[in-house]
Amino acid sequence: MPDFLHYAFMQRALVGSIVVGTTCSFIGVFVVLRGMAFAGSGLAHAAFGGVALGFLLAINPLFSAIVFCLGTAGLIQMAGRRAQIRMDTAIGIFFAFTMALGVLFVGLMKRYDARVYGYLFGNVLGITSGNLWLMVGLAAVVIGTITVLFKELKFLCFDEETAQASGLPTGSLSALLLVLLALTVVLSLKAIGIILVEALLVIPASAAYQLTNRYGLMFVLSWAFGVLSCASGLVLSYYMEIPSGAAIVVVATVLFAAATLLSPKRKPCKVCGKEGA
Repeated sequence: MPDFLHYAFMQRALVGSIVVGTTCSFIGVFVVLRGMAFAGSGLAHAAFGGVALGFLLAINPLFSAIVFCLGTAGLIQMAGRRAQIRMDTAIGIFFAFTMALGVLFVGLMKRYDARVYGYLFGNVLGITSGNLWLMVGLAAVVIGTITVLFKELKFLCFDEETAQASGLPTGSLSALLLVLLALTVVLSLKAIGIILVEALLVIPASAAYQLTNRYGLMFVLSWAFGVLSCASGLVLSYYMEIPSGAAIVVVATVLFAAATLLSPKRKPCKVCGKEGA
């Protein structure tokens, strides 16, 4: 057994990293295929408002972040439908609003609490048993929902118009994806933080997309890249004494660069001489 696994906090950190890497890489496939990267960023920043509110009210900040993120996801969906504005516009509005609320809540605190800003960049080594159980529970909800609705979500990603014409509730499925994305953001806060969570939602799935056009294989590769990034970043942070969240994202980016260089899509077409799609 590696020496770092003799410590309970490192055991929790490793399990938490695997949970985060798995969940982010699974939902990340939908984020990449449907162009939802900005939604992930918006919900991540909305979580800051929830965390700040939790510290202000002296309650678990992860629970308040769940409520805040789910509420923001609902408002984004509602604004897109009733106000008839593009989703990226709705995300931009609530992105700014929730961050402003977070700053407001911090200002209302009677005394400065540095732990609020600890959620910006995360600290996987600080995961407690309670944090870990909450992460596992949220991950089970996200992955379980994806498993049950796998075919429907696949149809939505590849041909939304045909899916709607076939009677699929595309509006509800899109709203559900936002909810799952919100839960994934919250379960990742303690490990990699608000600032870096978007990277883990996008990079592993993007790396997988460089290597395959097959839907099922993309999930497998995305999962492999996500878990490898989190586990390797954790080990590097331990031995090199560097921030864990940043180390995880750097490893993920290196894997993406390698996948891009090895991508069969970069090989020139024998007929036209252009790079493959």
